[in-house]
Formats: sequence, C-alpha cells, structure tokens
Amino acid sequence: MDGLMSETDPLEAATRRLSLALEGLEAATERRREADRAKNALAEHVHALGSDRARLASELDEATARAHALEAANREVAQRIDQAIETIHGVLEFGD
Repeated sequence: MDGLMSETDPLEAATRRLSLALEGLEAATERRREADRAKNALAEHVHALGSDRARLASELDEATARAHALEAANREVAQRIDQAIETIHGVLEFGD
C-alpha cells in the first residue's frame, strides 16, 4: 500500500497545482474582462464628451454670430435715432 500511496501523492499534488493554476487563470481572465469593460466604458465616455464639445462649439459659434448681428443692428438703430433727433432739432429750429 505504501507503493500505491507514494504514486497517488504526487498525482494529487499535481492535480492541486493544476486546479490552483486554473483558478488563477480564471481570475486573471475575469480581471481582463473587467479591464476591457472599463476601457470600453471610458472610450464611450470620451466619445460622448467629444460629441458634446462639438455641439457646444457649434452653439457657441451660432451665439457669437447672433451677438455680432445684434451689435450691428444696435449700431444701425443708434445711427437712425441720432439722425431722427437731428431732423427733429432741425425742424424745431426752422419753426422758431
């Protein structure tokens, strides 16, 4: 029985080592899956931020263009008001 026991012990030890190695491989595989999921989530987040940035840049360009248009309209209205005031002053002076 000692001969059988001595052959079984190395086999059991090898089986335990194999089992531990497989558990380690499974754990490493799961860690890799988690890392891949995190990487994919980060890539999606970066893409979303890029899209938001592009949208905001476009909105800023539009707002800037509207502001310039309003400034130009404001200057034109101010000039017209000045002209109207001058015309009214001229009429009032002519009437005196």
